[in-house]
Amino acid sequence: MTIYIALIRGINVGGHNLIKMQDLRNSLKSIGLGHVQTYIQSGNIVFQSEDKPEKLKLQIEQVIKSEFGFLVPVILRSSPEWEEIIKNCPYAVNSISEGESMHLALLETEPTKASMQQLLAFKSETEECYINGKEIYVYLRKSFHRAKLPIQIQKLGVSATVRNWKTIKKLDAMVNAMK
Repeated sequence: MTIYIALIRGINVGGHNLIKMQDLRNSLKSIGLGHVQTYIQSGNIVFQSEDKPEKLKLQIEQVIKSEFGFLVPVILRSSPEWEEIIKNCPYAVNSISEGESMHLALLETEPTKASMQQLLAFKSETEECYINGKEIYVYLRKSFHRAKLPIQIQKLGVSATVRNWKTIKKLDAMVNAMK
């Protein structure tokens, strides 16, 4: 069985698209996913399955639509992909100072070269990013909520979801515990 990480975009944010994690776990178990675990309330899921990623993504999106009444994008990565994502981080995440933060944008597909160039135009002394295929590493030296770069990620023309590095590492620990 393969271990997968599913990141659901846009649930339990600002009082919209509310799903209790216990209900989500039960729904995912009902479609045959194994060892389903969630982390915090924003749609971070670790599970096992023998199915192919494309099928899993559609199944998860459909069960959320049918049981909770809304369609939300699901970004899916396998545990080997997750290991590569962490290994490929170009920033020294263990030496981030107070007020700085590290985030990861996970994209459904690779963005076009033109949209990547538009995103890179927003880099500055306080906001950096590194694009590696379907992942964008974002290093901020100021508040995430005042930053311009993360907002531009949603304008790339592909489904994306952003998680802070603490969440990325916690999901990695969950994956490793499941192995």
